[in-house]
Amino acid sequence: MDREIVDITIIGGGPTGLFASFYAGMREMSVKIIDSLPQLGGQLIELYPDKYIYDVGGFPKILAKDLVANLVTQAHHAKPEILLGEAALSATRDGDHFVLKTDKGEHLTRTILLTAGIGAFQPRKIGIEEEVNFENTSLHYGIKDLAMFKDHNVLVCGGGDSAVDWALMLEDIAKNVTLVHRRERFTAHETSVNQLMESNVNVMTSRSVKALRGEDGKMEEVHIVHKDGTEEVLPMDHVIVNYGNISSLGPIKEWGLEMEKNSIIVNTRMETNIEGIYAAGDISSYDGKVKLIAVGLGEAPIAVNNAKAYLDPKARVQPLHSTSVFS
Repeated sequence: MDREIVDITIIGGGPTGLFASFYAGMREMSVKIIDSLPQLGGQLIELYPDKYIYDVGGFPKILAKDLVANLVTQAHHAKPEILLGEAALSATRDGDHFVLKTDKGEHLTRTILLTAGIGAFQPRKIGIEEEVNFENTSLHYGIKDLAMFKDHNVLVCGGGDSAVDWALMLEDIAKNVTLVHRRERFTAHETSVNQLMESNVNVMTSRSVKALRGEDGKMEEVHIVHKDGTEEVLPMDHVIVNYGNISSLGPIKEWGLEMEKNSIIVNTRMETNIEGIYAAGDISSYDGKVKLIAVGLGEAPIAVNNAKAYLDPKARVQPLHSTSVFS
C-alpha cells in the first residue's frame, strides 16, 4: 500500500482528468492520476489522435494528439503521480480518507474525482461474420495514421461527428471516399454535415454494409444493401467503422454511487451522493448535461474547487483568477 495520503486522486487521464490535475495544482493540492489505459489522453489518443477537435475554446481546430500533449504539459503543473495501466476496483472510507483499491495495489486519498469518460470501451462492430478476417489490416475502428489511406479507396461507416470528420479529413488523402450511413439523417453537427454535402465524398444514406470480400486480410470489395433490399458492390481497399462504443464503468458501478444508465449523477458542485467523491466530464450526469470536451474542461475546476473547500473549510470555493496567480 502507498502510505502517502494525497489530497485528490483523479481516476481517468483524459482531457477532463488532465485539466483537473492542473487546476488542483493551482489550489496547491497533492494529486495522483490513475488510468487503466497505457497512455494519457483517453479516447482522443486511443481512437483518433489524428482527428481534428473543433469544440474547445481558443482553438478553431486542433488535432486530438496535440490537444492532449498541451493538456499533459499543463497537468504537470501539479506534479502529479501518474499511474497508467492500473484499474480502480473499490473505494472504502477509513476515517478522514479513502482506501482506493486497484488491480495493482492500494492508495490513500482524501478525495476522489472520477473523470473516466465512458469507462472501459470497445468499438461497436458491423456485426457480420467475415468482419474478423479484415480487422487490424483493412478494417478499422479508429485511425492513428492517416497516411496509410493515401491513394486508396476508403469506405467510412457511420453518421456521427467522428464518421463525418474522418470522411472530410480523408477527402484530400484517399483516392476516393465513400460514407455509408444506415439512416437518412445524420447526428453530426449541422455545419459538418453541410460541409460533407458540399464535398467530393460519395454520401450514401439509408444503406448498410452487408458483406466484405477479399483475401488474406486485404479488402477488395464491399457489398452495400439499401433499406429497400437493393444491393450494390463497391471496390474498396479500407473500411473505417464509427458506430460508437460499447462502454462499461466496471467495478465503479458497485461503489454505491447514484447512477443514471452508465453515468454518475452529480449536483451543481460536481458532488456525487458519496461525500468526498466527485465526478466530471462524460462520466457525470445532471439535468441539461451536454457531453462535450469543452463542458468537461469547465466541470473540472468546479469539482476541484469544491473538493478543496471540502478538505479545508477555510478555503474559498471561488479562487483567485489565474491571472493573479501567475502575475
